[in-house]
Amino acid sequence: MRSDLFKSEYQAQAPTAPGMSLQHSKAIKYVVNGECHARQGAMVAFRGNLQFEVKSQGVGNFLKRAVTGEGLALMAVRGQGEVWFAHYAQNCFLIDLEQQDMLTINGRNVLCFDPSLSYEIKMVSGAGMTGGGLFNCLFSGQGRIGLVCDGAPIIIPVTSQAPVYVDTDAVVGWSSGLTTSINRSQSLKSMLRGGSGEVFQLVLQGEGFVIVQPSEAQPGVGEKK
Repeated sequence: MRSDLFKSEYQAQAPTAPGMSLQHSKAIKYVVNGECHARQGAMVAFRGNLQFEVKSQGVGNFLKRAVTGEGLALMAVRGQGEVWFAHYAQNCFLIDLEQQDMLTINGRNVLCFDPSLSYEIKMVSGAGMTGGGLFNCLFSGQGRIGLVCDGAPIIIPVTSQAPVYVDTDAVVGWSSGLTTSINRSQSLKSMLRGGSGEVFQLVLQGEGFVIVQPSEAQPGVGEKK
């Protein structure tokens, strides 16, 4: 049988070391030897002796999810084997955090991460006025995170002299040293006339970077399947 479908880049390879790697630009492969964490519904295939369970996130994070009506719904994958994660054919990226690193990520962009990392749901001041969600997840510790992005990401430097304004539906994450606030770019008079559609933006100030996807995700898009 002959087909471009059987190119080596599409073939699942034998596992080497435990941990996550890119299968290709649209999927992440995780060789599990113990446990890994992933968003619920992200598994597209697995082989080996693995169990999938809803992961408890602690009382604090549970209450924040209940208040916001949103959150990072997680599952724990335990055992020995290989599992492939993907989400609506979005682009996948790996980020390695060192012990001193902290990174804020929008929950809708988290695909999977090492159990050595800890995270906390952090409220974004003033974001309740927008449709982009009220929270983000602050990751810390040493380990690897797998992210999804709707299209090729844009990494924008943020400086104290040049704050960055980002659509709340397009922001993926930002370096933890930045401060955030909400900016309203239209007057009430303009909004009553129909406006431009660009009403609120997340303002990032300080020294660091912000990750933006070239897509304004609509409510329900990118959520759990």
